[in-house]
Amino acid sequence: MTTERFRIGFLPLVDAALPILAHELGFAEEQGVAIDLVRDVTWAAVRDRLLYGHTDAAHMVAPLAIASSLGRDRPAVPMAVPFVLGLNGNAITFSTALGEACGLGDELGDPVAVGAALKAVAEARASAGRRLRFGVVHRYSSHNYMLRYWLAGVGIRPDIDVEIVVTSPPFAADALAAGEVDGICVGEPWNSIAVDLGVGRIALATAQIWRRGVEKVLAMRADTAAGRGDATLRLIRALHAAAAHFVDPATVEQSAAILARDAYLDAPVDAILRAITDRIRVVPGGAPVHYPDFMFQYREAANFPWRSQAAWLYAQMVRWDGRGFDAGDAAIAAATFRPDLYRAALAGSGAPLPGASSKLEGALGGPIGAGSTQGRLMLGSDRFFDERSFDPDDIPGYLAGLP
Repeated sequence: MTTERFRIGFLPLVDAALPILAHELGFAEEQGVAIDLVRDVTWAAVRDRLLYGHTDAAHMVAPLAIASSLGRDRPAVPMAVPFVLGLNGNAITFSTALGEACGLGDELGDPVAVGAALKAVAEARASAGRRLRFGVVHRYSSHNYMLRYWLAGVGIRPDIDVEIVVTSPPFAADALAAGEVDGICVGEPWNSIAVDLGVGRIALATAQIWRRGVEKVLAMRADTAAGRGDATLRLIRALHAAAAHFVDPATVEQSAAILARDAYLDAPVDAILRAITDRIRVVPGGAPVHYPDFMFQYREAANFPWRSQAAWLYAQMVRWDGRGFDAGDAAIAAATFRPDLYRAALAGSGAPLPGASSKLEGALGGPIGAGSTQGRLMLGSDRFFDERSFDPDDIPGYLAGLP
């Protein structure tokens, strides 16, 4: 078997784990794949390396892959997302001053209650001419859309009542410490590091806003996926094996130690280990709080690229970019996610393969069996905090019902 080499871009985040572990622990080698990892500090750099051919694939925020296909901020380049690297795993962290003003406790807050407290503070600050400012990791990121979805849902108008700016994940805690932002929505370990440094208090996990919300993906140019078809399938199999290893309780300390290395996250092992084991230190010096499925991989076909998830992200682009719904763009966005490649890679492996490529998002309140073409598939709750559901076949109707 000829070895296929992939240069994969990534940011120093816990959910970059799967390509890192596939490389470090031999899962890639077993599939005849060699991975060269290329670390960056901004999502714009990760995207540009991929678009200009400096990398073959990337650990990427899901909306950015869709935005690249649609030509938002750059000329359109068709992208392919054959594998989801993780669901959720982000948090909204307030500065210690904002946390105190909102009366945050030692546990994760309730989204509605925290929202009501934040609304009062935001209105007072806006009236005084000093709007609250929140940092997100990219304009086209799930962080931006999760934050906006929550804010709007509790009556806070993004861009009017509060300001939203871009902050690179590795510098998010520094931005809080410097007073440049009053809150951040970022992936781990950077929320935990802000808490451990005494400059932040975690208010919410994004899993409280959209349970099982799509987060990072493996993205590649569509022409790469087409031209290197067999190699792409091998890479998917390697990542799937790494995901099974990553969720095994017996391997968490090994995984945290690898991710903590200077070449990868260059971050404290304990902060990484807490994220992997769904334990969140909410306040400086506090005992970690267990929040099940804070970060979600592998189980329930979590790595499957549902086109309905891509459609929800496109709906948020329409909502916040002000460009209006376009059926052609909606089709391009959904087609960026490639369940066909996922199925082709894992056919015959025994892994559960959903029979559908799209579903009603936010409709499940608890575990339920789902149709599959291979294996037995169970899906857990995927509720939105406001109990809305999203029908990917009626995006205009969905948007019309939002606040």
